[in-house]
Amino acid sequence: MLPQLLAPELRQVLYSLDLQASAGHKVRQAASVLRNFVAAFKVKIGDIEVGIDQARGEADTGNLEQDLPDLLVAVCEAANERSVALGIFLDEVQYLSPEELASLIVACHEVAQRNLPLFFVGAGLPQIAALSGNAKSYAERLFNYPQVGQLDADAARAALVHPAKNEGVDFQADAVEEILRVTERYPYFIQEWGFHVWNSAPGSPIQLAHVQQATPGIIAHLDANFFRVRFDRLTPLQQKYLRAMAELGAGPHQTGDIAAMLGVAAGAVATVRQQLINKGMVWSQRHGETAFTVPLFNEFMKRQMPKLEKHEPKRRPHR
Repeated sequence: MLPQLLAPELRQVLYSLDLQASAGHKVRQAASVLRNFVAAFKVKIGDIEVGIDQARGEADTGNLEQDLPDLLVAVCEAANERSVALGIFLDEVQYLSPEELASLIVACHEVAQRNLPLFFVGAGLPQIAALSGNAKSYAERLFNYPQVGQLDADAARAALVHPAKNEGVDFQADAVEEILRVTERYPYFIQEWGFHVWNSAPGSPIQLAHVQQATPGIIAHLDANFFRVRFDRLTPLQQKYLRAMAELGAGPHQTGDIAAMLGVAAGAVATVRQQLINKGMVWSQRHGETAFTVPLFNEFMKRQMPKLEKHEPKRRPHR
């Protein structure tokens, strides 16, 4: 839950601003608001300074959309008093509940309205923009939504070649192009191939043969770790749905085409699709489309489930 994530970190921020005798008024006020928030949401963290007067009526209702703005405003005012900014970095934003996401957006909006020093970075899957807009319509104006996807060819080469060159190691041009091909220029996979090829190559320059020799082991490593942990969270029917998507390619795909691959009407697997969206395995940029959230997952699904099986819905017995 969001309160359990934020409260301990904000407590640490306030102590870093010096909650002792030398603390300013705003720091003590923020500590009092945090104490109310912790009590309202039953968050278990370390003691809050017992000598602080209670801030009555602030962050004490138990309604997250009302209390979180009070708390963030108070902490940002304390930071402003010390001429510093508060930074909040939150990963996997798509897993916040609608209430939590709405509360966070309202809090950031309230802080922005008061021109207080807050720097918020939320990371997650591509559907964050849509989820934020659904939670609060003004979220589209409040935040920027840069996408981190495939790098362009020049940036991908630079990400691979420059760090190695700084260490006195060169890549031959065809070795670089092979890594860009197998990784499809996704940053995480460039990092993985660069790491493993670096460790396995006997010396500089790193050659195409070194990349080709290392690639099967890298794929096996990703299959057993990066991809597998996601696959194991799925039910057999959810796995079958993703396997049907993989048969069509990387995507995105029309929902009806996926259902046709399974041999059923789209409505028969609509619930499965929504479950996969909720688990962060697929997303929909446009109505009627479905795409993998994890790059190269389509190829993993083919390795994991070589044969595509049709879906046969269970028939309910007639009464």
